[in-house]
Amino acid sequence: MSGVIVTDPPKAEAADVEALAGYGVATVSEAMGRTGLLGPEIRPVQQGVRVAGTAVTVLGWPGDNLMIHAAVEQCGEGDILVVTTTSPCTDGLFGELFATALKQRGVRGVVLSTGIRDTQELRDMGFAAWSRAVSAQGTVKATGGSVNVPIAIDGQVIRPGDVILADDDGVVVVPRERARETAERSEAREAKEAATRAAFLDGQLGLDRYGLRDTLKRLGVEYRTYAEYMGDGS
Repeated sequence: MSGVIVTDPPKAEAADVEALAGYGVATVSEAMGRTGLLGPEIRPVQQGVRVAGTAVTVLGWPGDNLMIHAAVEQCGEGDILVVTTTSPCTDGLFGELFATALKQRGVRGVVLSTGIRDTQELRDMGFAAWSRAVSAQGTVKATGGSVNVPIAIDGQVIRPGDVILADDDGVVVVPRERARETAERSEAREAKEAATRAAFLDGQLGLDRYGLRDTLKRLGVEYRTYAEYMGDGS
């Protein structure tokens, strides 16, 4: 497998990345029209952590982490390393030594469609990670691949320089051209949710706030007392 290492891809503006970092994955995905989410199998190895950064992408070979070594050189302050392979792989391609090198370069975390290992060490050193599997299975360094090219994970295309946002709910990718717009839409959604939260605290029901009583009626859902329900033979 031949490949390419792209050294200077365009990136989302740092200010827009920081703005997106203030919102959760669910909020950002909703702000983009319920798009951008990686699959629910990609989970954090820690809890209570949210990171946002610009993607450095890796396309490698199953059971082979050579291209992660190549990608470290391309990583810098504010980046998130995003790794996938040419076919499914759950081997532990990434561990504590990689995290040490990346943390020294200012990388904020890693997202892998593969396996990860040394999870306790990663938590102890405060390096954020999301992966599809946890596996102690080791790898080789023998096959070429690519760095900073478009990749696909769970049907989502991730380009170098796109924004990656990850938290306890999962991972979302924001195209770099949409970063500012999505941050603004996320802010508006948060304001709307704050108003709804206040209404719920005041006792209002979602049925009324969202106008759902008419929806229930349109769908033929009826209200009956217990006696009426038991009396009709149901």
